[in-house]
Amino acid sequence: MGNDAKILLLAGSFEARRMAEALTEQGAIYDAWISEAPRGDARMPQTPRLHRFETATEMRDAVEQGGYTAVLDASHAFDRTVTQQGFAAAKALGLPYLRLERPDWSVDGHSNWRRAPDVAAANDMIAQGATVFCATGWDSLPDFVGFRGKKLLLRQTRRHDRPPPYPFVQLVFGDPPFSARDEETLFQNLSIDLLICRNLGGRASRPKLDAAEALGIPVILIDRPLAPEGLPSVAEIADALAWTAAL
Repeated sequence: MGNDAKILLLAGSFEARRMAEALTEQGAIYDAWISEAPRGDARMPQTPRLHRFETATEMRDAVEQGGYTAVLDASHAFDRTVTQQGFAAAKALGLPYLRLERPDWSVDGHSNWRRAPDVAAANDMIAQGATVFCATGWDSLPDFVGFRGKKLLLRQTRRHDRPPPYPFVQLVFGDPPFSARDEETLFQNLSIDLLICRNLGGRASRPKLDAAEALGIPVILIDRPLAPEGLPSVAEIADALAWTAAL
């Protein structure tokens, strides 16, 4: 890594935290940006700056003003706006760009697991009268209009007093990390018939799937939004570190 390298790390994932730790150990010059306040107690070595841009041009201007020489995108897999804007900014400024994204979960070998392209499609797959545990976020609630189930139990990892928009929605507050055993107990206590969650991949978000598998509860996995065409990406942290070392 050259002495004049200044990396912009787009954060929001477990991998971003690992990359920040490695870059700090290496003495690299970098800034971390995040599009929403982090969840859980895990801290990054450098407090990320909260940025959310309305347009790709705004992000490009901020990247240019920051004097960054490369963009490493380890943002949340379901926040494609950040990826689209970061990739476009890097292309416009002629900067090296790399996307670090863990592999998603496969439904192969799981007879009770199905895929849906989005939350609205998953809503259409819900059986009449089902009690559904949902981990797709508050902003997904409008996609459950016409819900045919009995109850939609929406997990929230931040306490708030906002009223749900529909009478069938109940909020279930919890503090990550969650264990498979705790998730099993929760699902049994709530008499869950179906789990709907985003296909995040990795281990940190896996316990709810392991719990559903152990209890024989069907699962619907929401596909990740499509990435920009031609996006250079790697799945392993070691490969991203090799990329930063070569800058």
